[in-house]
Amino acid sequence: MDRNFPQELLETIQKADRAGAQAVIDAWAVGRPFHRVIPELLSPTLETFGRLWASGKDGVSLAEGYVAAKVAEDVLSRVLLDASGDGTPRPSSKGPVLVGNVEDDFHPLGRKMVAAFLRADGWEVHDLGVDVGPAQFVDRAEETGARVIGASAMMFTTAKNVAKLREEIDRRGLGNRVQLAVGGAVFKLRPELVAAFGGDGTAASALEASALFARLARRASEARGEVPA
Repeated sequence: MDRNFPQELLETIQKADRAGAQAVIDAWAVGRPFHRVIPELLSPTLETFGRLWASGKDGVSLAEGYVAAKVAEDVLSRVLLDASGDGTPRPSSKGPVLVGNVEDDFHPLGRKMVAAFLRADGWEVHDLGVDVGPAQFVDRAEETGARVIGASAMMFTTAKNVAKLREEIDRRGLGNRVQLAVGGAVFKLRPELVAAFGGDGTAASALEASALFARLARRASEARGEVPA
């Protein structure tokens, strides 16, 4: 009987068993190109885990969330090393971006997944962590030259703080010069909130985050007059 690797991986994460998760991934990788682990195993498993986390029905613990994030980081590190061909990670090449959970939001899994995928695709990621205020986001954007801020919020109550971040960006006269990407369960359930709270775009999954950031970075560069419109 064929093994159900996504289910096995999910179960190890739910047991907060990081070593067990790696064993499942290693077993999956036998006879397969390792880079395929992301779309074929890791992403669907973490999407399922994220839905369980957001629903709150299965008592998902912080320990499980921590392990899920670490498993994603472990896999991305291995993919980067395999891709480099010489045992060193691929250098950042696409420019600086910021990611963080908005003020009062303490759900790091989605943000960490996005950060991992962005780094894997060559972005210089500045991860500000959880409970990040609007001024802190914009201060760091100005310090680093980031053209895109990625703001994560899981619930409607914290997603409303995206609007405060939008106000801070506009108050400083940055407007389209700094683009605001938003993500989190609430924006999947209610995509109309992206525009309502001042976001410039969202991605359906962490796998699609890099393409979104690339579009928004180009839009910001056009607003700055740095590339042809």
